[in-house]
Amino acid sequence: MKKFYVTTPIYYTNGPPHLGHAYTTIAADVIARFKKIQGFDVFFLTGTDEHCQKVEKAAKEAGKTPIQFVNEIVQQYKELWVELDIEYDKFIRTTDSYHEKAVQNIFQQMYDAGLIYKGKYEGWYCVPCETFLTDSQLVNGKCPDCGRDVKREQEESYFFKLSTYRKKLQKLFEENKQFVQPNSRWHEAYNFFKDELRDLSVSRKNVKWGIPVPFDKEHVIYVWLDALFNYLTAIEYDGKNPKSANNFWPADVHLVGKEIAKFHAVYWPAMLWAVGLKEPKQVYAHGWWTIEGDKMSKSKGNYVEPHAVIAKYGCDAFRYFLLRENTFGEDGDYSQKSFDARYNGELADEFGNLANRTLVMLNRYCNGKVPPKPKTSKLQKTVEEKVKLYEDKMEAYQFNRALEETWSIIKEANKLVNDSEPWKLAKEGKQKEVENVMYELCESLRITAVLLYPFMPSSSERLYNALGLKEVKKIKLKQCKWGEIKEGKQTAEKLVLFPKIQ
Repeated sequence: MKKFYVTTPIYYTNGPPHLGHAYTTIAADVIARFKKIQGFDVFFLTGTDEHCQKVEKAAKEAGKTPIQFVNEIVQQYKELWVELDIEYDKFIRTTDSYHEKAVQNIFQQMYDAGLIYKGKYEGWYCVPCETFLTDSQLVNGKCPDCGRDVKREQEESYFFKLSTYRKKLQKLFEENKQFVQPNSRWHEAYNFFKDELRDLSVSRKNVKWGIPVPFDKEHVIYVWLDALFNYLTAIEYDGKNPKSANNFWPADVHLVGKEIAKFHAVYWPAMLWAVGLKEPKQVYAHGWWTIEGDKMSKSKGNYVEPHAVIAKYGCDAFRYFLLRENTFGEDGDYSQKSFDARYNGELADEFGNLANRTLVMLNRYCNGKVPPKPKTSKLQKTVEEKVKLYEDKMEAYQFNRALEETWSIIKEANKLVNDSEPWKLAKEGKQKEVENVMYELCESLRITAVLLYPFMPSSSERLYNALGLKEVKKIKLKQCKWGEIKEGKQTAEKLVLFPKIQ
């Protein structure tokens, strides 16, 4: 069986999870579920990045030890992932002992190979981004990524010979334009190193919360070398033998926010080459969310509380909106008006209403059972075309376009109901014609349930069960051929998937 490895970033534990964390993790979950219905053996990794200066600072401000502080934050992530129906295979923490040991082995291996040396760092440092910056990288004297103030630092540090890999990185980028997506992020990462690439500071002397350098206890290993290798230690890499990583490597796609794309696209391949491993197949960087056209800010009160949205609308509606509203890879705006319009219009009126009235009519006109398959079909061609387009869009992570193709099936099925008017056919005694329409609706809904499963797993399972079928998660995309639903399946009397919200 072909393998597929998808990751989220490991999230900083200096605060609770928010909309951005939910967005990336939902997208990764959608990809993982899609690859499973394609027939892949999938490994989906998420987790938390717990060693960094800002975590140490946040813990101190809260009057807690760092480990007490991060334990509480990690629990909040895990609880939210349950609420969002995130089906990950592993949740890694950088405080896991196996990870810490492997990172020390990696550091030692690089040092023994002459790829790490001791020097002195002097320059600008952004605490929130855990990033060292040169004068030329600053924008109006501030961090170019987060826009916050930076501070001047001078300290002893160990450096990784990142500059050694500039030409190899250039070759990778120029020969593989798909390595970083979308294309705008490829250009940003390429421009970061195309003219100059400086060696990278990989230790801190004045920070205590971190993994100690194995041969120098005055230093802890800097967050990027520590954090990035989680993608390998999670799949059993021991930091010594490249073959210790299980056969999911190289990762098929690292999903990241655009602010950390360059670290994954530039630092990470070089570090992998340094220990004799291949670079990941792709880094996909998505955009940021604004709220009602403004930057998210708790102090201003314009932020999205995922728990509250889930409590009111359900997890599937939240998942659907985030991936339907904008193009993955670009910035998006979270608008309550838009959310309500999509919920009431697309989910309740179009999809939910189609499912419910189909079941009600089946019960009324066909004793609640799937009728025989008709010799000809009005929907078959459209459905088969849309399934193919759906798969193409999903492969390109164009989630909103994949959902558009799925909604085309829903719209056509609704049109069939309105045009054929089964209630009139029944009154006229045209039972065979009624059965033909009802079969087409059942089959359209069966296929729709499979296509929507990656996005809305709970609703898809409920619809699948209502059609007299079991475990949509075990169905493969190749089974979305027209005519697979069997005659005589006993269906539910009704199904309210998305109650309208006033």
